[in-house]
Amino acid sequence: MPIPSIHDVIIASLSRHSVLDPDDHVAIRRLILTQRQVEPSAYLVREGEKPVRCSFILGGFTYAQRLTSTGARQIVSLQIPGDFVDLQNPWFEEADHNVQALTRAQVVDIDAGALRTLVADRPAVAAALWRMSLIGSSILREWIVNIGRRDAHTRVGHLLCEFSLRREVAGIPSTRADHLPMTQEQLGDTVGLTPVHVNRVLKALAQRGLIERDRRQIRIVDWAGLRDASDFNPRYLHLTPR
Repeated sequence: MPIPSIHDVIIASLSRHSVLDPDDHVAIRRLILTQRQVEPSAYLVREGEKPVRCSFILGGFTYAQRLTSTGARQIVSLQIPGDFVDLQNPWFEEADHNVQALTRAQVVDIDAGALRTLVADRPAVAAALWRMSLIGSSILREWIVNIGRRDAHTRVGHLLCEFSLRREVAGIPSTRADHLPMTQEQLGDTVGLTPVHVNRVLKALAQRGLIERDRRQIRIVDWAGLRDASDFNPRYLHLTPR
């Protein structure tokens, strides 16, 4: 089986929820892509900078975060392979948050001007990118509910369920027992808990037989049990193709 090109990977990601015709494919393949590797914690986007590119994740994981004036961090989204990093960038004058690599990540950069031109020329591509952006907004709404209206055990379990399912749908080789490569501090900054509280929650979930822990690795071993205990309904992920 031939190895798909990077352009084909982008087309496949956009086509997961949208219909693109052959001319759309040709237009996407004309994009000039710059591939690079990003080390853990390195910045892909810095708050306050003028965006000049939009990145697409080929491998690894990234996260978006905001810092308060006191230096407290809130992680506001996770990106996995097949996701774009900040589709808003080509249309704003400055970035309003940071994006960092959670793990070593392989990304391709698309010039912001080239992406604006593609969207203007190909309405179906514009609709596909818009739909991806709207799904990101749907996930953000669920995260607000998670932090604002769920208890600590449910918050952490919900995030574990989401990450596992998103990986599976994206076709990343894994099982329900795959791991979430986050420190307890990063988990806490995602669900609004201290690292100490996160440790207690993970210990409790492990004692209930829902997960296993091995240093930084957290594995789901009882998917149905964790799903039910975490108030997890994947409707907000909009996984059903159009």
